[in-house]
Amino acid sequence: MSQPQLKKKPHKRRLFGTDGVRGLANQEPMTSEMALKLGRAIAKVLHVAQPSQSSGRMAPASFARGNGASDKHRFKVLIGKDTRLSGYMLETALASGIVSMGADVLLVGPMPTPGVAFLTRSMRADAGVVISASHNPYQDNGIKFFSWDGFKLPDEVEARMEEIIFSGELETSRPTAGAIGKAFRISDAVGRYNVFLKNSFPRNLTLEGLKIVVDCGHGAAYRVVPEVLSELGAQILPIGVMPDGENINRRCGALYPETAREVLLHEGADFAVALDGDADRAVFIDETGEILDGDHILAICALDMQEKGILKGNGVVATVMSNLGLDLAMQKAGLEVVRAQVGDRYVVEKMVAGNYNLGGEQSGHILFLDHNSTGDGAITCLQMLALMVEKRKRLSELHKVMTHLPQVLINVGVKERRDLSRMPKVTQKIDEIERALAGRGRVLVRYSGTELLARVMLEGEDQKKIRVMAEEIAGEIRAEVGK
Repeated sequence: MSQPQLKKKPHKRRLFGTDGVRGLANQEPMTSEMALKLGRAIAKVLHVAQPSQSSGRMAPASFARGNGASDKHRFKVLIGKDTRLSGYMLETALASGIVSMGADVLLVGPMPTPGVAFLTRSMRADAGVVISASHNPYQDNGIKFFSWDGFKLPDEVEARMEEIIFSGELETSRPTAGAIGKAFRISDAVGRYNVFLKNSFPRNLTLEGLKIVVDCGHGAAYRVVPEVLSELGAQILPIGVMPDGENINRRCGALYPETAREVLLHEGADFAVALDGDADRAVFIDETGEILDGDHILAICALDMQEKGILKGNGVVATVMSNLGLDLAMQKAGLEVVRAQVGDRYVVEKMVAGNYNLGGEQSGHILFLDHNSTGDGAITCLQMLALMVEKRKRLSELHKVMTHLPQVLINVGVKERRDLSRMPKVTQKIDEIERALAGRGRVLVRYSGTELLARVMLEGEDQKKIRVMAEEIAGEIRAEVGK
């Protein structure tokens, strides 16, 4: 008998955004009830999804039979989380949903998102789940899923999960007796991930003699990154390593690199790294106190990898938000910049399709596909430090390879994500400003995939001029759909 297929018809998202399901904890959709349903849905969809041989991503078909597993195969789903108070509530509900569908659960506790991706692969789980709202404040939380290979679930699998949840299909599947799953706590998960990270650093190099500020944002990396860097020989000045369930991302971490900058300047450190709540992004500060974003990191690493002959695809994958300065730096080196939608999942898709091994976002999500399947702040940090040690150069010297064009970004709180084409005054203003820039700058207006925000970004030669232009567009958006 043929197996059920995942549907690929156009789908209007009801739960999933660009990075899983996210919202205010204990309010829809981020409730224990919905977490229970999501747990049941991921366990059920495992039976109708298998890895694609061509791309390594989940594709329509039967997972068990298509992957050579027996009919008695017990699926395993690995769950990690960051340090938010609501993580306990959602973890329990997710685990209950998964075991109620006959799958087993592996609980690893607080763990960076890239750590969950790695552990899902290394422990041969059938799927991975991260409970985190990344850079959002502690009141929010989120749930995002990984396939067996550590890549985020494709859109069609998420669409299938939504269909399962809202169609009532879950009520037809209720294993009983010995068919119900079990939950296991993995006590050495942090140690496994730490070994993986240290193995990504060249064995012939050491961090001895370097004083490094590490800001973990009171998030999931608080037990990981300071330990790894210390074991590689660095003198560590740790901050943001005392989570209490409510202080994640609070005036610290990747969204507030000024905190790490202050410590660096006061202590005379050589280097600082600031991670976000789930440690999939990293922002760096050089020894002079200058803060570098993901575009700088992409430029530095791309040129180094080109020099070593290990850069694939003759370029990098960035997003529509990346600065034009990155394009200019890459063009000078004979490399190209391929642009994807905002969201590391879309960057990964472009990288896999074009056989690129380096990509990322301006926000600090950097993907080294030779090392991990998703953005990994710790891996990025280790790659940058290895580069500095190899070249015997300070970070202030390395980032001269790229110069930012002036850029302005304004976030506008909105009541709804109304189609821009339905707001004539907004589109007219955008057209007017694009004509005024006359090809010597660009305008990008988009909605956030994770928050009710409209992002207005302008680039141009005159910082003050583009600031005024950005405010004009933002004003029209506020008038139409502002909170």
